[in-house]
Amino acid sequence: MAAGCCGVKKQKLSSSPPSGSGGGGGASSSSHCSGESQCRAGELGLGGAGTRLNGLGGLTGGGSGSGCTLSPPQGCGGGGGGISLSPPPSCGVGTLLSTPAAATSSLPSSSSAASSSSPGSRKMVVSAEMCCFCFDVLYCHLYGYQQPRTPRFTNEPYPLFVTWKIGRDKRLRGCIGTFSAMNLHSGLREYTLTSALKDSRFPPMTRDELPRLFCSVSLLTNFEDVCDYLDWEVGVHGIRIEFINEKGSKRTATYLPEVAKEQGWDHIQTIDSLLRKGGYKAPITNEFRKTIKLTRYRSEKMTLSYAEYLAHRQHHHFQNGIGHPLPPYNHYS
Repeated sequence: MAAGCCGVKKQKLSSSPPSGSGGGGGASSSSHCSGESQCRAGELGLGGAGTRLNGLGGLTGGGSGSGCTLSPPQGCGGGGGGISLSPPPSCGVGTLLSTPAAATSSLPSSSSAASSSSPGSRKMVVSAEMCCFCFDVLYCHLYGYQQPRTPRFTNEPYPLFVTWKIGRDKRLRGCIGTFSAMNLHSGLREYTLTSALKDSRFPPMTRDELPRLFCSVSLLTNFEDVCDYLDWEVGVHGIRIEFINEKGSKRTATYLPEVAKEQGWDHIQTIDSLLRKGGYKAPITNEFRKTIKLTRYRSEKMTLSYAEYLAHRQHHHFQNGIGHPLPPYNHYS
């Protein structure tokens, strides 16, 4: 399943429905993150592999909202129809998705990597080379060159997101991913272009924007169903909720691990924001929150700027082609 992760303005939280928004709203009212690393959640598709989600949890396509609602990909803010999650063997300990360990490539000194997995438990899988590959794919597409050859990093399957931000203030420019585990080579290739060109909140990217871009790759891991909707840690876990809305329809929504921390939200504010983004319009009570089914997960994230991408590519080029070969364009000459 696919989801989205990005935003531009700090969202106003309230236990009552936002006036005139119907729980959705346009780009400004539906942003989920503010500051340098902004992430807005859109609707999540819990269908089969390849269902696309905007940024930190939003479905691609039209619609009035860009909340992270899990439903068939008919547009943000669309009606219910999300798939129910099967109950775990035991609450709080059922790992729904195992994550293979793989060696990570070296990172440029100024690139940023973040993992919510416990330190020292295993090697990070996400790598700078993955961000470079995304830049290569986008560059070749925009300039009409043949797509880069198969990269050398691991091709293990993971749920993943590709996020594009732009400018010094790192405004969201596109963010779409999937909760269905995909082989990384094809998954990153697909969602690089999907997030850059098909995020319904933004126009398709242009060549002129390349030098100001930042690319982030997030790999999602350690999915666990929990019994208590408060049983997750801000800044460590991403959360995906399932609930029944006021019309009796099942809805789902998600925020990636960084969203709540970047917004300065506590547990209740995050849950309430996620309910609104999932299209819940009635007053939110503590009793209703207790009916939510919550899945928590972690992620590994790597971010690279365009300048770091160029430096990394040039270095590997001169090291006799370490990593995948440079695409055949004069940009590097």
